Amino acid sequence: MIRRKDILDALRQSLLCGEGEGILVSSEINQRYVSGFAYTDGYILILPEKAYLLADFRYIEAAKNAVCSDDFEVIMPDGSMLSELTLLSGLEGVRRLYLEEASLSLGILEKLKKSLGGVELVGGASEAMLAKRAVKASWELEKIAQAQAITDKAFEHIINFIRPDMTEIEIALELEFFMRRNGAEAVAFDTIAVSGSASSMPHGVPRNIPLERGFLTMDFGARVDGYCSDMTRTVVIGKADAEMKRLYDTVLSAQKAALDIISEGIECRRADAAARDIINGAGYEGCFGHSLGHGVGMYIHESPRFSPASSESELLCRGNVVTVEPGIYIEGKYGCRIEDMIAVDHTGKVMNFTKSRKDMIEIL
Repeated sequence: MIRRKDILDALRQSLLCGEGEGILVSSEINQRYVSGFAYTDGYILILPEKAYLLADFRYIEAAKNAVCSDDFEVIMPDGSMLSELTLLSGLEGVRRLYLEEASLSLGILEKLKKSLGGVELVGGASEAMLAKRAVKASWELEKIAQAQAITDKAFEHIINFIRPDMTEIEIALELEFFMRRNGAEAVAFDTIAVSGSASSMPHGVPRNIPLERGFLTMDFGARVDGYCSDMTRTVVIGKADAEMKRLYDTVLSAQKAALDIISEGIECRRADAAARDIINGAGYEGCFGHSLGHGVGMYIHESPRFSPASSESELLCRGNVVTVEPGIYIEGKYGCRIEDMIAVDHTGKVMNFTKSRKDMIEIL
């Protein structure tokens, strides 16, 4: 059982300035991040000296078994969650409560206002969570490495599984089934497997049609103990012509240029520029319309970002996990993306979680 004291203390230091203040964790993923327990109905209340996890009868036994009693007091409300939260807030003298402003619905906010009465409700918890989640502990990096190892195995499997007469949906389902069968608790996101003309859409949806000849882009990932992996590989159904080879080589060169300069302390926008300059210089300006990469953790999109829009102050630091995924997309024709997932470990070394081959593969 992993203690969550460091996470709790970091959030306390970020938001709680004195007595009478608390943090309400209401989103499912952040509740799991803070406590290590996955459930769908309840609250976590973080106070300066203690923390409460509220769960109903469906989850109470599992919650007691899953969380460290030194970190949390687990409570099953006699009545509603809100009434129990109101009672605890009163007993603990809570006068100000920080909320997850990015995920709290207007309806729940109104119920909290009505139930908690004189307690001041303010935002700020989402931003604090985002900042803390961006810097992974060593054990979190290990979970992500486990998820990516399953994802790498899935790619090795799928390139030997694909037949040109299969459908895109069959490819996506086989990737998902393989990852689940080999240790993933779930997929990290909806699997992308799009071929031919549909590969020009970065987030295209798999279709129930036979694979089109040309590029087949597969973007997929596993989830292990709540932590995600994310990778993309593009293969060719049939034979690649000279322009397809040139496009593929340009994407691969762009990724290599970015990977070569990524280091602790680099401006995130510099990593993006290294890849983007290669693509633009090869004559594909305007065909790489998304950022080079995004943070990965319990959410599939976290901080930091390798983006032209990143600020000068957004630097890659120890504990960050980020994708490196340049692509070229020609509308109505085809597209190609190659994605690895890197991290800066706690010695300052850049590590690449992704081990899958990147040479062009033709499936005949």
